[in-house]
Amino acid sequence: MSDRSAISSPAVAVASLAASSLTAVLLAVAVRPSAAHVDYVTEEDGDPLDAVAFLVEVLSDPFNAAAFAGSGLVVVAGITAYLWVRPTIRDVVVLRETLVEYGDLVPWMLRLSIGLPLVGAGFQGYLFAPTLTFDTAASPLLRVLFIGIGFCVLFGLATRIVSAIGLLTFAWVLLVVDPGVVIAMEYVPVLLALLVVGGGRPSADDMLLAVASTPGTYYGRVDPVHHLKAFLDDSMAPLREYVPTLLRAGMGVTFVYLGLIEKLADPGRGLLVVEKYDLTAVVPVDPGLWVVGAGVAEIAVGLALVAGFFTRGAAAVSFVLFTTTLFGLPDDPVLAHVALFGLASAVFTLGSGPLSFDRWFGRPALEEGEPAIPAD
Repeated sequence: MSDRSAISSPAVAVASLAASSLTAVLLAVAVRPSAAHVDYVTEEDGDPLDAVAFLVEVLSDPFNAAAFAGSGLVVVAGITAYLWVRPTIRDVVVLRETLVEYGDLVPWMLRLSIGLPLVGAGFQGYLFAPTLTFDTAASPLLRVLFIGIGFCVLFGLATRIVSAIGLLTFAWVLLVVDPGVVIAMEYVPVLLALLVVGGGRPSADDMLLAVASTPGTYYGRVDPVHHLKAFLDDSMAPLREYVPTLLRAGMGVTFVYLGLIEKLADPGRGLLVVEKYDLTAVVPVDPGLWVVGAGVAEIAVGLALVAGFFTRGAAAVSFVLFTTTLFGLPDDPVLAHVALFGLASAVFTLGSGPLSFDRWFGRPALEEGEPAIPAD
């Protein structure tokens, strides 16, 4: 497509916003050694442990080292064999062909995945992450802001404008209020994606546009917004094909953060979770191996997503991890993970997108590439 050679200024602006958001997240991680989702299920800090010494101690045990290395070799051998043989599995082909038809539903998936948690955040009084609470009576405007953003996103009303407000709110919390909001960084790629694609269908934006753009309607005489929407749709068009890349990379960075910062860099907290839920009774291995294995697994899934390597498989694995976590940790707040479920569903639907291992070496579902989000 000819638009690839010259991306418009709005496209450059969104790319700059994405880079700035990621930079802010990484800076927050660097300046504040925070714990991620284990904060949702633990109320106290674990014993302060040196992360490197802990890792060496766990893997110096012969059984732990054998289990860890053996699991890794099995995974690597399986992937290598698949890439060598490259079998054509009819079930996978049919699945991918079916997913092509779901591209227009992705904006709706994304809106539901963050709209509900944002409404919940406003009513319950927290800033994106349940660990960052505020007094709803003392801060009514903040409560109205989160509820308003959530409902507008749910209904698909002024989606791009509201998404921009949501991104600015996240940046304000991150840079001014508490950098600990980085544990809810999954909101960033979803809001950026909605900024690019808009509300999609079904949405209030789509319905109002249909009425406003029809000659002779009363609403069309008083609503100039549909002209702005048409302009934004055209301006963002060159970026639409990169939405799958944005979503999988954002989800991958989230996983790497969870595995590296939450578990490997803070093993004391991880050990508290293992002890609290008696996870060694589920898989009878050393508690330290539980923490190391979970951390490395999350980092591996995250890096696979960032690279676009077996993207749908990685998204499916992440979906299973979220589900087992919710059922296995009964007091883990469900609402706080809805955004991750929606993100995983969108990545599974769209596949890797451009700039990925799958696109360069895999078999695209269509001649032109993976399923895309169609223009409104």
